[in-house]
Order: sequence, then C-alpha cells, then structure tokens
Amino acid sequence: MPLLFSYGTLQLDDIQRKTFGRSLSGWRDELPGFELSQIRIDDARVVAATGLTHYANVIPNGRSDSRVSGTAFEVTDAELAASDVYEEDAAYVRITVTLASGKEAWVYLHASGVPKR
Repeated sequence: MPLLFSYGTLQLDDIQRKTFGRSLSGWRDELPGFELSQIRIDDARVVAATGLTHYANVIPNGRSDSRVSGTAFEVTDAELAASDVYEEDAAYVRITVTLASGKEAWVYLHASGVPKR
C-alpha cells in the first residue's frame, strides 16, 4: 500500500471521512529537509467556507537539521486519487519523499515549491 505523509488537514478525522469515507490510522513521522510555510488563499469562497486565509505548506530547504512533523498513513491507490482531488483546489502537487523513518511516502506541496529535477 502507498504511504501518504500529512502535515496538515488530511490528519483531521472529519477531512479523512469526507475525502476517503473512513478514518485513517497512521503513525508520527517527520519530513527532513523541509520547513513549514503558508500559501495565501485567493479564492474568497474558500476563505468564507473554511475561515482560513492561508493553506499550510512545506518547502524544501535541503537542511538536514530541518524537519516537519506529521503523520504517515497507509492508503489505497483509490484513496491516493481521492487525496489528489482534495488537494487540487489548493494547487498542490504530490511528490515522493523519504521520511525520517526511512520510508518512502507521497506528500503534497504547493506547485510553486516543487523541487526542480
């Protein structure tokens, strides 16, 4: 099963139930070489519906001492596709990363912060 690392709203039970139709079980892990940031929400409808003005985001900084805490979840391929739809409105993209535990996982970040390969 694929792993999905979440540092934001996909850790919330109500979001999981709406997105996946179930609550996920996961474990704490960290994303090394990244730091937290925020992305301004420009859509007034999203701001009104959520009460948020910014989305949580991570950006790579390449520093080994920098880590973002979150939760790793085992998900199905269908659930991964559902999370793609959930993150689409925020212009997030999914990339693979290696977590502090050494496990490979998917994580979402704003398209503007995607590392060039």
